[in-house]
Amino acid sequence: MKPVNEIQTPQDLSAFWMPFTANQQFKAAPRILSSAKGVHYYSEDGRKILDGTAGLWCCNAGHGRREIAEAVSAQIGHLDFAPTFQMGHPLPFELADRLVEIAPPGFKHVFYTNSGSESVDTALKIALAWQRARGEGTRTRLIGRERGYHGVGFGGISVGGIPGNRKWFGSLLPGVDHLPHTLDIARNAFTRGLPNECPVLADELEKLVFLHDASNIAAVIVEPIAGSTGVIMPPKGYLKRLREICTKHGILLIFDEVITGFGRLGSPFAAQEFDVQPDMITCAKGLTNGAIPMGAVLVQGHIYDDMMAAGKGAIELFHGYTYSGHPVAAAAGLATLEIYRQEQLLTRARDMAGYWEEAVHALRGCKHVKDIRNYGLVAGIELEPMVGAPGKRAYEVFVRCFEKGALIRVTGDIIALSPPLIIEREHIDQLFNLLQDTLQAQA
Repeated sequence: MKPVNEIQTPQDLSAFWMPFTANQQFKAAPRILSSAKGVHYYSEDGRKILDGTAGLWCCNAGHGRREIAEAVSAQIGHLDFAPTFQMGHPLPFELADRLVEIAPPGFKHVFYTNSGSESVDTALKIALAWQRARGEGTRTRLIGRERGYHGVGFGGISVGGIPGNRKWFGSLLPGVDHLPHTLDIARNAFTRGLPNECPVLADELEKLVFLHDASNIAAVIVEPIAGSTGVIMPPKGYLKRLREICTKHGILLIFDEVITGFGRLGSPFAAQEFDVQPDMITCAKGLTNGAIPMGAVLVQGHIYDDMMAAGKGAIELFHGYTYSGHPVAAAAGLATLEIYRQEQLLTRARDMAGYWEEAVHALRGCKHVKDIRNYGLVAGIELEPMVGAPGKRAYEVFVRCFEKGALIRVTGDIIALSPPLIIEREHIDQLFNLLQDTLQAQA
């Protein structure tokens, strides 16, 4: 095999069926990244590309971190794989301890997965199993939210609320319902931070409880900030009200923090940032800085204790993955958490948020910008769609930004930004100056 820096992209790209990609369009004019360091990618033709998306919401500590590379290299030479079914090895236990340390109070246990999608499906299964273990086996219904993204497993797309992710795959899981989404551009366009309270949105959960009866509902799952759908904020008090309703009716509340976890909003988790205590937190992405696939479900102590009591010494949860707690992934996770600790990255977004907010809202007044939403180091810029061609305008901005030297992400006609948490003010200026020029050049 050739050294990494000598590997060239094959002339024929057809073999790789790319995910969430218009394959024919991409392969006609590919955009190839060949290396990365700090807050930059480098394209195959040698151009420097400012990373405005932390890879795919995951490289919170930036790229090319020597500490992670060395930890992975050492571990794969020492213990490349060990099973965690009826066996164990040290690293996932150590990593679980470290995760519990930074989690909100009450989170005492960690179940490992390999991705955010698997974390969501795992949390949903734990919710159903827990309700049954405590004698509430009729509680099988799951509640998601419109425009929610919870990965691509059948559980995740069932509770998710993005039509394009759902329409191809049949009837999905039965017994799922959805809350309304929280986006209200007519009332809240260009809000800085969270929009004002709107109690009716959270109280829609009471209507679903009335419709289905609490005795049939196992769990509610929401993203604290809906990321993949286009950065949609919860109104002030919304998440606390969901917590109150779930507690009142014995329903578990799951926060999908695959995007918001590990410092994106200015706290280790959104649960801490918004002072709301869910029953489970799903995470992935920033857990290993994107270096090795890994996910996890953080679980409140009472859920684990009830499952252990019901197990009576036998297997308590018939669920898991070959690679749950994989030694190399765990090594990457431990190295990543140590970087976060040493560089105080789990709270750095709080320090940078003001400058970030001013920069993103300076785009107000640019051509076709209809709304801007921001919190911590995340932002969504919604554009007016082209008549008869939804999504085309934002895609053109995405391509032109890449050509000019910045990587952004688009979903529909929304630009989503989530840079590495190590970003400096000069990088923020560069990103938004380039984006402003690109928007102003739009027809």
